[in-house]
Amino acid sequence: MKFDMFNELQSPRPWAPDHERRLFKRIIAQAKAADRAGYGTWWQVEHNATPEFSHSSAPDLWLTAVALNTRRMRIGHSGIIARHRINHPMRAAARTATLDVMSNGRLDVGLAVSGAKEWATFGADMDTSAEEYQEMFEMLPRIWTEETFSWDSRHIRIPRRQLTPRPVQKPHPPLWQTAGSPNSFRAAGRRGVGILALTILNPVSTMAGLLAEYEAGLAECVTPVGHLINRQKAVFTFVHVAESRRKAMDNGAALAALWYVIQGPKNFETPLSAYFSLFGGGVNPRSLGSDDYKRPTADPRVDPTVLTPETGDNELVAIVKKMARGDAVSREEAHETLEAIDSVVIGDPDHCLEKFRRYQAIGTDRMMCMMQFGDIAQSEVLRSIALVAEHHMPACAAPLNAGLTA
Repeated sequence: MKFDMFNELQSPRPWAPDHERRLFKRIIAQAKAADRAGYGTWWQVEHNATPEFSHSSAPDLWLTAVALNTRRMRIGHSGIIARHRINHPMRAAARTATLDVMSNGRLDVGLAVSGAKEWATFGADMDTSAEEYQEMFEMLPRIWTEETFSWDSRHIRIPRRQLTPRPVQKPHPPLWQTAGSPNSFRAAGRRGVGILALTILNPVSTMAGLLAEYEAGLAECVTPVGHLINRQKAVFTFVHVAESRRKAMDNGAALAALWYVIQGPKNFETPLSAYFSLFGGGVNPRSLGSDDYKRPTADPRVDPTVLTPETGDNELVAIVKKMARGDAVSREEAHETLEAIDSVVIGDPDHCLEKFRRYQAIGTDRMMCMMQFGDIAQSEVLRSIALVAEHHMPACAAPLNAGLTA
């Protein structure tokens, strides 16, 4: 299993007048440190108009900066929002080809669906999302590789044109797909593209089932969308490694992870209740359920009724409700709650190795480590980057013992 970095350019309030400049400087320092430490890929998301959650609205520009400040680490776009009104296919192909040239052939390209708020920002039709998504997968490899390209569908018409520049990689940069539901995992396999998976707070065993869906899709892949099949499975999770359990607790990483979980619904105009409905079974509907969370609701505000403590709430639901109400939650309480969730990698090196081993046991090829989230101090993020490289990269480079299971 290889280790990657995953970043969303997060900057919680309160904001200083120059907080974005400072944020950008800190993240470039993290990218340089990750490159020196031996991480495989730097993954950057695309989010628009989500100020409390992510400042990564121009990921291709950001990834160019990362490429120019690193030497070996690959550059991962995770991913382009595949809506024609948000990212025109010719523009997406041109930007990614330019990025591949600027990175000297180090680019990986993922496509994402996103949701109703970002679609509405650019006037994208909600009902054509799936069809446009498939079209983007089909178009990008052709635009990158064909001498001239044209397209005519009910969603978009592109007259015959030639792309400049061309990607450095041949036949083209590897393609990936973000996925949340079992159907999307299987669809990614059928397309012959790599999978970019999110755990958030779901158990590793649930991810094992989703990766099995992906493998089943690969077995059904007859004609991949690109000129090569990418069989890699990359999984995102919260990662913060410190010298001791006490240090990880004091650094506030668990509180920062809970902040992330709460900010997501707020910034994507999703009722917080949608996140709670399946927490009792360890399942986050934004990751695994239907695509209903992508559709706008009559009242996008947090449903106040769901924030009331209820008999039968598990510890995770109870603490998320508590934070969402604005009640105080201690670092100890947050840490002890998330420590019991096997998908969240926060703690001392030995504890975190046990959790990384679970991901390795289910067939994860690439561990996408989100280390910059919430208000974790820069020094502690850099220390976590170094500790993973020191303790976990060598340990997970070798195959697992035959008897180890998730």
